[in-house]
Amino acid sequence: MKDLLFEPITINQLEIKNRIYLPAMHLGMAANFKVTDQILNFYAPRAKGGVGMVCVGFATVDELSGSPLNIGAHKDSFIPGLTRLAETIKNNGAKSAVQLNHAGRYNPSFFLNGKSPVAPSPLPSRLTQETPHELTLDEIKETIAAFASAALRVKTAGFDAVEILSGTGYLISEFLSPLTNQRTDVYGGSFANRMRFGHEVMAAVRDAVGSDYPLIVRMNGNDFMPGGNSRQELVEYAQTLAQGPVDALCINVGWHEARVPQIVTCVPHGAFSYLSRSIKEKVDIPVIASHRINDPETARELLADGMCDMVAMGRSLITDPRLPEKAQQGLENQILHCIGCAQGCFDNLFKVKPVECLCNPEAGHEGQKNLEKTENPKKVMVVGGGPAGMSAALAAALKGHDVTLYEQSDFLGGQLYLAAAPPGRDDFYLLAEDLEEQLAVNEIPVLFDTMVDGKLIAEKKPDVVIVATGATDLTPPIPGIDLPHVVQAWDVLVDQVETGDNVAIIGGGAVGVETALFLAEKGTLSAETVKFLLVNKAETPEALYEMATKGSKKVVLVEMLNKVGKDIGKSTRWGMMQELSRAGIKSVTEHTVTEITPTGLTMEKDGEVVKIEADTVVIAAGSASINTLESVLKEMQVPCLVVGDAKQVALAFDAIHQGYAAGLSL
Repeated sequence: MKDLLFEPITINQLEIKNRIYLPAMHLGMAANFKVTDQILNFYAPRAKGGVGMVCVGFATVDELSGSPLNIGAHKDSFIPGLTRLAETIKNNGAKSAVQLNHAGRYNPSFFLNGKSPVAPSPLPSRLTQETPHELTLDEIKETIAAFASAALRVKTAGFDAVEILSGTGYLISEFLSPLTNQRTDVYGGSFANRMRFGHEVMAAVRDAVGSDYPLIVRMNGNDFMPGGNSRQELVEYAQTLAQGPVDALCINVGWHEARVPQIVTCVPHGAFSYLSRSIKEKVDIPVIASHRINDPETARELLADGMCDMVAMGRSLITDPRLPEKAQQGLENQILHCIGCAQGCFDNLFKVKPVECLCNPEAGHEGQKNLEKTENPKKVMVVGGGPAGMSAALAAALKGHDVTLYEQSDFLGGQLYLAAAPPGRDDFYLLAEDLEEQLAVNEIPVLFDTMVDGKLIAEKKPDVVIVATGATDLTPPIPGIDLPHVVQAWDVLVDQVETGDNVAIIGGGAVGVETALFLAEKGTLSAETVKFLLVNKAETPEALYEMATKGSKKVVLVEMLNKVGKDIGKSTRWGMMQELSRAGIKSVTEHTVTEITPTGLTMEKDGEVVKIEADTVVIAAGSASINTLESVLKEMQVPCLVVGDAKQVALAFDAIHQGYAAGLSL
């Protein structure tokens, strides 16, 4: 039976070997707009891994359109670097495109040497807190011409296609939306006028590159901005583009300031394909679905159900560059899946760091030189089967060492199972399973239910031991901590304890927030039940919303600091804070718990004592490293490396990267 995912498709006159599209993602790897070896090294294995088409970018069209960390396309001097990138992609078997964009008011003056960003109207940006300069009519014409000139450079450099970004809250969508376009001239007012800038950009690009050169537009199917463009307007915009010079549409979702999660774990796989479907039904050109398509099964289903003609798999291919190849070869069980954590990709951009990946520590570091096999294989004992230990074992095996992993429990994954417990976090289970599968593929022996001590070390005689024994939950010295209604958050998250109707959680870090959301889900309607009741009109949508978001427990979160969730990544935190509010979870900050009582707890702030009634008190006060083995190994004079929480309590990202670095260092 034919595999829809690997059927060829034609855009304009360009035949693409399959339906997998690597969309443009800002990598933060350019140097003063120039293509670097790091960018080439990043895209080479992804092109080689079997993807049909690679789109790079975004690339700049003028000095105000991006930052020096973006690929530049606004000067002829950038063409040689672009040519190297096009050749790298072509030589590794994929078709290539460049996405051109102008960030508009989203571009902070920090990146513009103090110059003001530009926009249709001088309305302040919620992202930058800066008010942009309103483009004059002459400046609009110059910007349109800049898009056309940049597109011609892309073609000259040897790319197979050009893509224009017309969404996400950047300049073209700023003209399109009444939220950001309050002009009274021919570029403002009516929807026809607000579409004018986008239409003129596309027409100018078409004139510059010729009729037979593929022109793709990445546009929003929904802005998720109250008071902005309606979904129906965006469908109309898509129709006008398809009737004009555009050869394919890649459907994006949301603006950067939208309050709907778009790329993170809580977004169901393929959730936004309804947007590509609504546009596909109205146009006669290929339509590409995107966002949270992280496995071939979802991709095939979208294609088979007529939701799209191609699938954009971006962060999925950051995580596993060989995903297409594995899918085509029947090795889907070996795919390393993106889990939507955003810790290495999107969060790094806020830190002005190049893209990395929690699941794949090689991502962003493809040019590293220490991957060659060792000439002196060692017997390596890895102690601990959490993310740090599994990553260390895989890296050491990659180097050619004789590796055995020891785990004291009867399963692998460690705290990934805690991370997976809150609603919408199931993909963390998937990461544990993926890493375990990688151990099996690499034939790394795993010994379960095995406690490693000096006696076992003396018996096995390892050349080196990697200690990845993780952490344990902290029990703070609070009076009443030993009362029977006091439980640990970790036990709650794995359903080992029961909790009452009124729950107080001590600790508002990541674990406390996740535990609060886990408990708040109790008693809510499942997605399946909501759909059943909705389609049968058994309840009103408003009632269903209430029953889907308000559970049977009342939860209070108590934190000593001035806000909860300080240790949660920026891309994820705002959504989790939104979930806390939606679930009715009360957060109390800047209070210190002084005593746990049989009926709840007592806390204090600035000398004022406050009591909270609670049937159950949950302790989420943090973790402490477990590392009793290091001193034993030093006494035995056995070389060792300590990684992950055993070294210092941190994020799963840190654990996996530390483990991997330790394995490679041997």
